[in-house]
Amino acid sequence: MSADLSTTGARRAAMVERLEADGVLTDVRLREALLSVPREVLLPHAYVRVSGPGVEPIEWRLLDGAHPDDRAEWLDLVHSGESVLLQRDGEPLDALARGPVTGGNMTSMSTYGQATAEALQTLQLAPGQRYLELGPGPGVSLALAAAVTGPRLTAGVERDGRMAAFAQHNLDRLGLGATVVEGDALDGHPAGGAFDRIHSGIGVPCVPPAWVEQLAPGGRLLTTLTTRTPNWLGQLLLTRTEAGEVEAVLRGRRRGYRPMLGYRWLDAVPMRPRIRADPGVPRPTRLAPPPDDAYGFWLAAAYFAPGLVRDFQAETLTIAAPDEGSWAVAGPDGNTVRVHGPRDVWAELEDVHARWVLAGQPDAYRVTVPEDGGPQHVASGTDLRALKWVLPPLTPVPHQPAAPCPPEHHTEKAL
Repeated sequence: MSADLSTTGARRAAMVERLEADGVLTDVRLREALLSVPREVLLPHAYVRVSGPGVEPIEWRLLDGAHPDDRAEWLDLVHSGESVLLQRDGEPLDALARGPVTGGNMTSMSTYGQATAEALQTLQLAPGQRYLELGPGPGVSLALAAAVTGPRLTAGVERDGRMAAFAQHNLDRLGLGATVVEGDALDGHPAGGAFDRIHSGIGVPCVPPAWVEQLAPGGRLLTTLTTRTPNWLGQLLLTRTEAGEVEAVLRGRRRGYRPMLGYRWLDAVPMRPRIRADPGVPRPTRLAPPPDDAYGFWLAAAYFAPGLVRDFQAETLTIAAPDEGSWAVAGPDGNTVRVHGPRDVWAELEDVHARWVLAGQPDAYRVTVPEDGGPQHVASGTDLRALKWVLPPLTPVPHQPAAPCPPEHHTEKAL
């Protein structure tokens, strides 16, 4: 074995050990796939951000995995478990030059390692299953799935033609029998068919009917339900029983996949100077800042108090309503809050929290997904105190370059 193969193998083993030590990786088949699939083939280069948060234009440095001066740093990044940045503004991927690069926003990246392991384990992959990846990007999850299910059973649908060709070329080098076709992931696989497992690498406001139609009896579908607020997201697991009935459960999550093209997140970063200059008028609060892991509450807040976004880089809990020029800044003692602007952001959160508590502090919600494409209803229960809402409809957009990913948001992967 060459020294280079030994080095990459050791890095893969160390990556797997970290996932196991963190309690993330438990599936034996996925463990073997992570050890056997040379992910560096799928991620032959990587962008590293050089400039700090909020600095425009962004300064990048491109690492070329084939260049000896970049190789060690590139291999460390590829096996670190972090998201690997691959493409700016939908650029061609066949002639990238290493070194400093100025400007642009990332439009494609790999999923970070923990999310990949969690998603594939939630899907309960097994040999012989037909697997569909919607928005596979460079194809890391697709390759791992192929290593588990077997050859010629896995397919991906990628909207970006350049990324689709890039992923297919690298997957072919691995010989796993995985295919990627160019198409709109919202329409499912263009050739149709039924799949035992469907995984979406893009966030959607509701479940596209085509996905439900292409899920086979006994199948599982996993996707991010995106909201306008990064980090107030939901993970939806939809199953089809052997009898053909559809059931779905939604859980709040801190991290999730980037939203579909045309879906715009709110951003608190431009409001920072105004908030620092005038944090607002202090007043007592009946709501201590909810913990970050109260995911069921934050998910409900995204729907019952829409238009809010949190600044996770602020020293204390700071939530803004950019469209109304309003914000709330929690005091460090948890007993006071400063509010500013025409919209009382904190009063709305107090009301949502009170309703969430009365509903039993749910962390999971049932979702009704009609197969005819009708409205999708969410409910924490059936009694009068239950939290209930309707998911917003899909609004597909014409084919166009992907929207940039806000660089400071904790998201996982690009289309």
